[in-house]
Amino acid sequence: MQAVSHLSVLIHKQAEKYGDREVMMYREFGEKTWKSYSWNQLSDTVKVVSNALLNLGVKVQENIGIFSQNAAPYVFTDFGAWGIRAVTIPFYATSSEQQIEFMINDAKIRFLFVGEQDQYDKAHRVFTLCPSLERIIIFDKNVRISNHDPNALYLEDFLKLGENLPRQSEVESLYKQANKNDLANILYTSGTTGNSKGVMLTHGQYIAALSSNQRCVPISDKDRVLNFLPFAHIFEKGWSLLALSVGATLIVNTYPQEVQESMRQTHPTGMCSVPRFWEKVYAGVMEKIEKANAIERKMFKNALNIGRKHNIDYISRGKRPPLALHLEYELVNKTLFSLVRKELGLENANIFPTAGATVSPHVEEFVHSIGLNMVVGYGLTESLATVSCDHLDIVHTIGSVGRPLDCVDVKISEDGEILLKGPTITPGYYNREDLTKETFDKDGYFRTGDAGYIKDGELYLTDRIKDLFKTSNGKYIAPQMIESKLLVDKFIDQIAIIADERKFVSALIIPVYPLLEEYARAHGIRFESREDLCTNKQICDMMMERISTLQQQLAHYEQIKRFTLLPHHFSMERGELTNTLKLKRPAIHANYREEIEKMYEE
Repeated sequence: MQAVSHLSVLIHKQAEKYGDREVMMYREFGEKTWKSYSWNQLSDTVKVVSNALLNLGVKVQENIGIFSQNAAPYVFTDFGAWGIRAVTIPFYATSSEQQIEFMINDAKIRFLFVGEQDQYDKAHRVFTLCPSLERIIIFDKNVRISNHDPNALYLEDFLKLGENLPRQSEVESLYKQANKNDLANILYTSGTTGNSKGVMLTHGQYIAALSSNQRCVPISDKDRVLNFLPFAHIFEKGWSLLALSVGATLIVNTYPQEVQESMRQTHPTGMCSVPRFWEKVYAGVMEKIEKANAIERKMFKNALNIGRKHNIDYISRGKRPPLALHLEYELVNKTLFSLVRKELGLENANIFPTAGATVSPHVEEFVHSIGLNMVVGYGLTESLATVSCDHLDIVHTIGSVGRPLDCVDVKISEDGEILLKGPTITPGYYNREDLTKETFDKDGYFRTGDAGYIKDGELYLTDRIKDLFKTSNGKYIAPQMIESKLLVDKFIDQIAIIADERKFVSALIIPVYPLLEEYARAHGIRFESREDLCTNKQICDMMMERISTLQQQLAHYEQIKRFTLLPHHFSMERGELTNTLKLKRPAIHANYREEIEKMYEE
């Protein structure tokens, strides 16, 4: 049974129910050993944090910053702050000094919690540029505090301020005063087109979202949910809170690059992720199949065909598979597919929500075929994550982003824009009344900026309206759709489609260099650098052949005619990626102007 309550008391209500049962697995910063935390321990620690914050002087609805990767203290701080009706503002752990300076000053943050050395160093360097900032509280005890910093203290010392709960009567009083209109978070969006803006999220939005999601997402207190995305991402924050609201165990993965190792060590039943994670899983499995002998390749391809028929043609369409097909599937599921899932650490897999970008139909079919419940969805920070998602007990179609939640009113405007209204939609942007007014239409619907349509009750995305390119021939191009088709190729790591006001589609491509180097050696191609590989005609011909195969189903005017291989990745440091690794197209166009122009020379 889900606990639906104000976030200020959620953990304490669950502790009354679950007591000493495990609520969280985590690792200390830099450590390899997993530790366990019970509901009672979590409840006690959250109360200590609430008391310590009051002793620091934190006021009702005051903004507190958290600049850290995922960690157990992050969870303590969030709930401890909510317990005294404070507002938490998560910063991505990879944020630049310029970004955190802007957010601290915009939100007038006095107290900033930081994770490791890198976050502390950035916070320390901007301290004098942020008039409101008074204290930096450090999660990682191994951080070296500057000799000239009297304003920093370790988490251990901060918690001493709340020992023995000296202000608990005030905390209890604040629980009673808490209401749905209280702000819970301000989440600054990473901004693909401009400066960050602070999305306001209330406790009422969370309560509505948790209730509505639980009615269509089969998660329970038997689940073990691994964190992959950062808590600063609304998808992960909402998903983790949903898990806690039903009594599931949270597995806090601190370092994203270690996620597959963490999966194999902790055996989660669920995890939310972006499509890129599954694209890499798909490419890795396909590469192993390509290297297998002819008999093994044939067996696996036949198994995938059986899985697709069983799980997609029948199960996802709400139909019972024929007995013969079901028996065939049971056989390949217990043999081949179980081995794939075991390799991933997903022997007890339940549900895997996926959103944040376009999901390739190839990848979606593959994941379903091997017996994993990928739940494709769509949402925004402004909608508190989920707008729509696959409902596994109702017909769901490959290529759609599922059915709208029962609390969200979805409307398609005359020009195809997705409009939203409901209790999960943001009241607006922090300190930006002008932008808030622009973003809502006269009927109170939120303008998403995404184009889409509804068919048979399911929502389909076409692209970001602002990202639609118009060629010089007057044809509209949806770059994300083309990019998602090509990212399934094992040789392609990153890709940016170029087409706006151009006579044909081109692309900037960053290859998977280790595989490209392996291919070059196997085919006797000499090279001394990545630049040599990127300009080699044999390499480029091979890549064009693979691209041509993948884009056969695209209209002629959507197909890539020319491309350039780049010797280094798109990066946040050069302003080419957001903190959520989305492409910042204006920056890419500016940084690679010369390479782009060369592709359009006659």
